[in-house]
Amino acid sequence: MNRESGVSLMGSGIALVVVGAILEFAVSVTTKGFNLNTIGMILLVVGIVAFIAGLLLTVAGRTRHSVQREDIRKTPTGQERVVEERDNLAL
Repeated sequence: MNRESGVSLMGSGIALVVVGAILEFAVSVTTKGFNLNTIGMILLVVGIVAFIAGLLLTVAGRTRHSVQREDIRKTPTGQERVVEERDNLAL
């Protein structure tokens, strides 16, 4: 996963937290078979977990990756060594 996935997961987590908080604290309805306040608490907890996971993915997406490739080629005058280095920063 990359940094964009973490950001979208954070956004989804915030949306779940908002919906869960509304169902938990602002709605007072009596229903049979299920409780809206319990559903609100579940959405609130899932939203917080999703936000934290997205935050971790976003921070982990900033790590530096370095790739080094070494190639030895034969030329008419002998051997030529080519070293290629690349640093990727996931922004």
